[in-house]
Amino acid sequence: MLIKKTDFLGSFVDVAKCPNPSLPEYAFIGRSNVGKSSLINMLTGRKSLAKVSSTPGKTRTINHFIINTQWYLVDLPGYGYAKISKSEREKWTKLNTDYILKRENLVCLFVLIDSRIPPQKIDIEFLEWLGVNEIPFVIIFTKVDKISGSQWDKNINEYEEHLFKTWETLPQYIASSSVSNLGKEEILAVIEETNQHVEFN
Repeated sequence: MLIKKTDFLGSFVDVAKCPNPSLPEYAFIGRSNVGKSSLINMLTGRKSLAKVSSTPGKTRTINHFIINTQWYLVDLPGYGYAKISKSEREKWTKLNTDYILKRENLVCLFVLIDSRIPPQKIDIEFLEWLGVNEIPFVIIFTKVDKISGSQWDKNINEYEEHLFKTWETLPQYIASSSVSNLGKEEILAVIEETNQHVEFN
């Protein structure tokens, strides 16, 4: 897939006010500071489409983009640690939950996980919650350029061990790097293939 046109549609704090659900939608979510904005910029070929910050918790709204006039890309608020108040974190949690459970044209959620660190309880619990609620998702392991091959293998094996405790088959996962563009073709291929099997009016 070649992304030729990307337009920002708006930022929303109410799922009901998101764009008309007439196109297939792909959302990106992960713990704060996982590299989500950098990944979105890498996928779209736009250096500053999504705002990149060293401060966790930069994304605080549901940000909608339309790609090639054919599908929506959605940048969701992060979950987990961020230097914000408890009440603000609860708002984010509710916003993400409402979106994931109620957005009828969401066809795939890309869950970003930092490849450099061992499995985190919050990530495992989130993946299990998606499974219980039958939400289609793909895991994207970010920042693989920052670790050695042996460390990557070790962390992946640990994730597989954790997931096999509750999953019969492992969810699909893709290794990525916003620096080297690793994973870009694979992620866009998932979207392109999925688009061929969905239709919205």
